[in-house]
Amino acid sequence: MASAATEASLYLHPQTLARLSSFELRAKMIVEGLSSGQHRSPYQGFSVEFAQHRPYSPGDDLRHLDWKVFARSDKLHLKQYQQETNFDLIVMVDCSGSMSYGSRSFAEASGAGRDKSPDGRTHWSKFDHATALAAALSYITLRQGDRVGLEMFDERVRLVLKRSSSQGTWRQIVGALSSHPARRTPAPGEGSANRSSDLRRAIDETFAQITNRCILAIVSDFFMDLDMIKEALARTRHAQADVMAFQIMDRAELEFDLKENSGGVLLEGLEGESMLRIDPRAIRKGYLEALEEHNSKLRALLRGMGYDYTLVNTHDFLGPALAQFVSRRNAQIKKHLA
Repeated sequence: MASAATEASLYLHPQTLARLSSFELRAKMIVEGLSSGQHRSPYQGFSVEFAQHRPYSPGDDLRHLDWKVFARSDKLHLKQYQQETNFDLIVMVDCSGSMSYGSRSFAEASGAGRDKSPDGRTHWSKFDHATALAAALSYITLRQGDRVGLEMFDERVRLVLKRSSSQGTWRQIVGALSSHPARRTPAPGEGSANRSSDLRRAIDETFAQITNRCILAIVSDFFMDLDMIKEALARTRHAQADVMAFQIMDRAELEFDLKENSGGVLLEGLEGESMLRIDPRAIRKGYLEALEEHNSKLRALLRGMGYDYTLVNTHDFLGPALAQFVSRRNAQIKKHLA
């Protein structure tokens, strides 16, 4: 397996990082009149108002440990102050079977001079694009000194990296993303069906481990039942979390412009469905209408709850799209604070 440093260069070439590092990804949550995600106060705590404690995580500044609490409880907690406006970002990446689809060549998409993925694929999948996006969001957040955690999920959470802002966190995240592919085939002993996505269960498992408010960046194709998505988002509202949803779709899915021969096109279900031969011309109109209806309802659901939604095409490079997203989000925050 390639090293984490090698995979970092694969998923985010320098031009992308240079474009994104000038922006601050800030939370939309407004607490006590302060916007989350800004830099910490220069004070060390003696002249600012105490707000609350939170559990210590590896990489936190030891100067803010409350030793009196440790003496009473034998547990490490940090003092937080009103001027401390850091936020925690948890990036949730969908690794279900449908994320393994891709119609773009790997050489064209990677921007790293490679024609194959580390596992030998010649196509750039939705999962590849999702992991590149996850790495970029993590880089931006860590750059401004905030904590990042990573989760990968299909029908349940498959991998968890605890939130941290310590040196080496981004490399750990990229290493995890590059070594856990989308689940086209089940692991030994898990049965014959490929894995689908259950965002509701993944959200439940996430908040079972979280006590503080946070931002969730959900990176998925959102090929899920809309009622299930609605229930999952209701849980995020109850936990007072902020959500950024990135819907990853391949251009072939968006346009349904499939190459065919005299026998039609053979489609393979990636999450346990059977093979199906179709005539693309006969169903294209109905498919596009159904897709537009699903995506419109998804977009309306998220924005109706005050969450961010962005559709990401795997045939587009991430740098310009992410820079535009962060710029727009920061402008909205400034407008809200004005």
